[in-house]
Amino acid sequence: MWIALGVNGAMLVAEAVGGVLTGSLAVLADAGHLLSDVGAIGLALFAASLAARPAGARMTFGYQRSEILAALLNGLLLVAVALAVAWAAIGRLGDPPEIDGLGVLALGLLGLLGNVAATAVLARGEREDVNLEGVLRHSVADALGSVGVVVAGAFVLAGGSSIVDPLVSLLIAALILASSWRLIAEPVGVLMEAAPAGVDVDEAGAAICEEEGVRSVHDLHVWTVTSGFGALAAHVVVSSECDRDLVRRRLELLLHERFGIDHTTLQMEEQASDALLHVENAPRQG
Repeated sequence: MWIALGVNGAMLVAEAVGGVLTGSLAVLADAGHLLSDVGAIGLALFAASLAARPAGARMTFGYQRSEILAALLNGLLLVAVALAVAWAAIGRLGDPPEIDGLGVLALGLLGLLGNVAATAVLARGEREDVNLEGVLRHSVADALGSVGVVVAGAFVLAGGSSIVDPLVSLLIAALILASSWRLIAEPVGVLMEAAPAGVDVDEAGAAICEEEGVRSVHDLHVWTVTSGFGALAAHVVVSSECDRDLVRRRLELLLHERFGIDHTTLQMEEQASDALLHVENAPRQG
């Protein structure tokens, strides 16, 4: 992410100055997305350093969800950038100004090369990390936006109408908006303590019940602490003659191998005998 931050910072300066000189909204839109990229990468780096802090008496899971909050903020930032670009582009559709086609084409190619380099570096990272994935999606959307800038510059250079510039800007806005979806949906799911993606809770409950000695399971909860960190808690009723510790260890291995869940809290409960006296707190008669 440090490499991507340097690349995006250099391209931001080039496109901001170039967009003003060429009069191209598409270039300025791409520069606006680059500005959000620089902010997103800075936020992601800060969140990653915060997440590495150890757990304490108050923050018993540490600060790992700071990465989730950073990803959500990045997603909302993308939505804001997309709406701002779309608003500016719509304002230009009726009377598109003249733009320097050659300058726009050159800036588009420069941006495309830089974005491809940054994306290639980021793609080698851990893709399960929603924080890194957020930065990567920013970079991919930027690369697609640069393609649009190249097309706009080439079209104007070939004698086409300048209206292609706001049209390309609207396309860039749509790409930015589309890339924001996962960055909003996944963090919201984590904050609402949804089950990890790919984990079927009913299937996990059935798998627990299939283990030898297990009679039933209740109060089953599966949630996500942060990206790649799933957790499970359950009350497991076992037969009275089995070794509860052995069953628990087998269940922990099962949940790790089959569902990828390593953080488990299993409360083992012995099955009650039907012969035991059952007393209810009922009012006296008469």
